[in-house]
Amino acid sequence: MPLREQDKHFLASLYIVVGVVFTWKGLWDGTYALFSFFPVIPEASVPWILLFFGFSMLTFSSLIFNEFDPLGGIKRGVTKTLHSLQARQDKKNFSLHYYDEAQKKEQSIPASLIKKIEKDALVVVLPHEKKELFIPLHRIKEIRYKGERYWRL
Repeated sequence: MPLREQDKHFLASLYIVVGVVFTWKGLWDGTYALFSFFPVIPEASVPWILLFFGFSMLTFSSLIFNEFDPLGGIKRGVTKTLHSLQARQDKKNFSLHYYDEAQKKEQSIPASLIKKIEKDALVVVLPHEKKELFIPLHRIKEIRYKGERYWRL
């Protein structure tokens, strides 16, 4: 069973954060070892102080808020998947499942009805109504290929 887009984004963010924290801990421990002749801080509290400084530096540099935006990463994943779907020749075998806010239920439409992908919405042309339907990207929950799950949020 493949990972959901949210899971992929969370694991990648967690991996990067742990790497940055470990790097800073190494730098701080190395600096502390160089200047250990001036014992002002007790030895047992050094890792906690370094962890506090590392997270404080990441927070104040706004790295956490800019790089690990959960909604932005998920939206990029949805957009990437939809662009690859739109380029496929066999898109008649795909169906999109989304939550319709007006009808308060999940809807399904064939991927062949996709007209274009805009910044925050998917534009679909319904053949029987001859009008465009705008589906926000965050409402797309699943893409199926011949009835089997292909992608899921």
